[in-house]
Amino acid sequence: MLEAMLGLGAMLVLMFARVPIAFAMGLVGFIGLALLRNWNSAIASATTVVYETGFSYQLSVVPLFILMGNFVTRAGLSQELYRAAYTFIGHFRGGLAMSTIVGCAGFGAICGSSIATAATFAKVSYPSMKKFGYSDALATGSIAAGGTLGILIPPSVIMVIYGIMTETNIGAMFAAGILPGILATFLLCCAVAWSAWRDPKAGPPGERSTWKDRLEAIKGVWGVVLLFALVMGGIYGGVFTATEGASVGATGGFLFALARRALTWRTLFQVLAESARTTAMLFMILIGALIFANFINFTTMPADLKNFVTQFEIHPIWVVVAICVIYVLLGAAMEELSMILLTVPVFFPLVVGLGFDPIWFGIIIVVVVEIGLISPPVGMNMFVLRTLLPQVQIGTIFRGVMPFFTAHCVLLALLVAFPVISLWLPNLLFK
Repeated sequence: MLEAMLGLGAMLVLMFARVPIAFAMGLVGFIGLALLRNWNSAIASATTVVYETGFSYQLSVVPLFILMGNFVTRAGLSQELYRAAYTFIGHFRGGLAMSTIVGCAGFGAICGSSIATAATFAKVSYPSMKKFGYSDALATGSIAAGGTLGILIPPSVIMVIYGIMTETNIGAMFAAGILPGILATFLLCCAVAWSAWRDPKAGPPGERSTWKDRLEAIKGVWGVVLLFALVMGGIYGGVFTATEGASVGATGGFLFALARRALTWRTLFQVLAESARTTAMLFMILIGALIFANFINFTTMPADLKNFVTQFEIHPIWVVVAICVIYVLLGAAMEELSMILLTVPVFFPLVVGLGFDPIWFGIIIVVVVEIGLISPPVGMNMFVLRTLLPQVQIGTIFRGVMPFFTAHCVLLALLVAFPVISLWLPNLLFK
């Protein structure tokens, strides 16, 4: 266990020295394995990881879902989702902020990234909320919190990576995220309602839309709803695997953007280039994490952690609570993918060894990462908003996210207390 702790310490030092996390994890894992075994073994292990990751059929789901998200985003989906949500709930007090939450939920079903969702809706919904007199606190808080839904509602890149690292069924992970995603959307809307009730001036109601307006707004998003239903329905129905579903989604996203005349040769090149850059970044981080995981697994840390916990005869759920606290603290300073790739090799063997379901634990991780992304002092979603909206003070953003932080904590407590919320749908579809 000493070797693993020294390795974790060395990696944190490199990260604080601004070494990219992919290189920090890969370098520590490579050198650590070389010192524990020999340099030839370390070289062979690293070479195998790079080769198998680059040519993995399972991992092809990552660039395909990224490509699908980029195609649909270019077609103006975020504006259409926001408009559709507004026509139904915009007339309530705080309705624009609720529309932002619902729009983020719909966008998360295509995008799969929390930071990208928050950044997109900072441009889409913030100007509208300011136009109707919303307070900066409620506007930015709803955007930051709504952005977190991007990694909980499937298809989620985070769930794909978790499933591959832990050899958990990716389709089952997607199914497990649906009910928690719906519950999270509801709780975040409740947080908006509570904020608007406390300060009616913070979220004045908008005009009530006619049913004609609502039907017109729905027409703008029916194609994406159909695409989502086709991809997820095909995966859950056993028609195709998650990887094949991703290829269907990417093709459907291309046709959707083409039908809306949102693609030119220049735009197509930009979409492909952006998807390639994002994929390269994810694969570099994943390769570094897998090299580091090989080093951790070669040490006695997983078994030592389990023995250390069991000797105190505490209830296993308190171990999960402690892990949740660690994730919240990490979320205040790290991006979600880096957090999961760094910690899963350490925590997953311990949690499974204590008898917890790996699918349930995966959803718990995603929710705790969501909390970390909006946790002061430097939750990543708040950092994104501070960058995109420099006119808003950071203290205002902190104040705005607190009701949503509480809503996420309620969600986490419900999922820990009632695992059936996460496991009912996977058990129904895959067992």
